[in-house]
Amino acid sequence: MSEKKKGLTYAEAGVDIDAGEREVELIKKSVQSTYTRGVMGDIGGFGGLFRLKDELSDDPILVSGTDGVGTKLRLAIEMGIHDTIGQDCVAMSVNDVLVQGARPLFFLDYIATGKLEPELMAEIVKGVANACIESGCALLGGETAEMAGFYAKGDYDVAGFAVGIVDRKDLITGEDIAPGDVILGLPSTGVHSNGYSLVRRIIKDNGLSLDKVYGDMDKPLGEVLLTPTRLYPKPVIPVLKGTKVNGMVHITGGGFYDNIPRVLPKGTRAVLDAEKWPLLPIFPFLMKEGGVEPREMYRTYNCGLGMLLIMNRENAEKAKEILKSIHEPVYEVGEITEGNQDVVVTGGLFNE
Repeated sequence: MSEKKKGLTYAEAGVDIDAGEREVELIKKSVQSTYTRGVMGDIGGFGGLFRLKDELSDDPILVSGTDGVGTKLRLAIEMGIHDTIGQDCVAMSVNDVLVQGARPLFFLDYIATGKLEPELMAEIVKGVANACIESGCALLGGETAEMAGFYAKGDYDVAGFAVGIVDRKDLITGEDIAPGDVILGLPSTGVHSNGYSLVRRIIKDNGLSLDKVYGDMDKPLGEVLLTPTRLYPKPVIPVLKGTKVNGMVHITGGGFYDNIPRVLPKGTRAVLDAEKWPLLPIFPFLMKEGGVEPREMYRTYNCGLGMLLIMNRENAEKAKEILKSIHEPVYEVGEITEGNQDVVVTGGLFNE
């Protein structure tokens, strides 16, 4: 008779259910701190519940967006800084939803790792929760996946999606954009969450140190690069309530040249003067160290502007006043002319 094999457990295969339960306890307060009046139930259910009745308008439309953080995660892991990466995850989705005039309602996250470390996951989720609070939306739920043998030790991935609401009459599509419209820009906090494969290649090829302060930067390179993506609901929603916006653009992957045409009607062109907004030191640094052409910079990075608002002159002046009243910097960076749904950028890095 053959000897009976010792019974394996899920934990011995690399997945620790107890650690997962401990993580839920650690993140519970962070998640609950985001709850808005529409949230029903609590963390731990199979699905997140959100009551729409109080949010409904005459003709409500739900707007959704999803994204991850990309290879910026690699820098966070290398530096052991995990409390800001959650904001990157939230921002990439809520900013996209906002562009169509929608107010974010709720967010769900997904975190995958090879070996679950509850304290580390709690640190990431705390960043997600704080970003949700600032964006005015609830962290309605999420998933933490422990995938033994799939991710290397210490590695993880973060992604998520947001859902917002807007009345049909307030939906922003860009169809009202016309020659003569003004382009206003809201500043970014840095590289945000796009183009990090190029960033990492520049670091590697030039032997740059994440712990060293370069040029005009006020912090070590790694800290500058890990500055979280800016959340735009707080400054933009008052503008949406106070005046008419014809189009908005979240400057993400594809930069100016690929993102702006997504909202331009046929027969229009966006002309931007990069001398009209501050050029953060990280961008000329990356351009010089990497030998990157200026056009490639403006096609890859936000180069100092994370959100564009396009409106007629009268409404643009109203928007400036609204933003000034809440101490939000805003720059008039360009205009809409006749053209072929394209973008022209002058000045800035082209003059470096």
